[in-house]
Formats: sequence, C-alpha cells, structure tokens
Amino acid sequence: QIQLVESGGGSVQAGGSLRLSCTASGITRWTYISWFRQAPGKEREGVAAISITDTTYYADSVKGRFTISQDKAKNTVYLQMNSVIPEDTDMYYCAAESMWSPACRTDVADFGYWGQGTQVTVSS
Repeated sequence: QIQLVESGGGSVQAGGSLRLSCTASGITRWTYISWFRQAPGKEREGVAAISITDTTYYADSVKGRFTISQDKAKNTVYLQMNSVIPEDTDMYYCAAESMWSPACRTDVADFGYWGQGTQVTVSS
C-alpha cells in the first residue's frame, strides 16, 4: 500500500517560484511517480513525470519552467515550478504506481495511488 503526502503549495505572484514535494511510503523499486493538476470542472492532466530509469517528461505547457526530480534516499519527488503564470493555478496531485515500466506515465488510468493534493494559486 503506497501512501503519498504532498506539500509546498501556496500563493505566489506571476513570475515567482514554488517547490512542491511528494513524500511516499510503501514504495518498491518499481514505483514511478508523476505530478498532475486539475482545475474545477476540468480533467486531471499530467504535468511532469519521472520514470524508474530517471527519464523525465513534461507537458508542453510547463516545459522549460518546471523541473521534476527525486531524492530516493528520502522517498521524495519534487516539482520545482519557476516563472509561474496565472494559468498554473490548479490543485496539484502526485500519483504513484508500482509496476515495471521504463517509460514515463501521465495517464490517470496508470496510477492507483494518489495524494490529497496541494493548491497552487498564481496571481497576476
């Protein structure tokens, strides 16, 4: 049973930075973790992913501004958000699953474990 706890959300002005953290427990060597975001009334979308082979993926909307990384010793995956824009305002979730997959995963259906979410609000 994987448990995920997100932190680091908050309010920031456009152009600023935030770092989200996702700390996991109950993971295995095959656990992969991704970040999603969702606005009210919209579908949850994959923002960034890191595979078990440390390859990364970014949605076009955040490429060049967001960076996903992991500290395996701390079982924590980070999402560094730089040059944020008002359109980045969303609830952010990390998600995890344990299965052999060398590819980055950003489909909601690929994940069985979700954190509680952390709100990010960007003001103009």
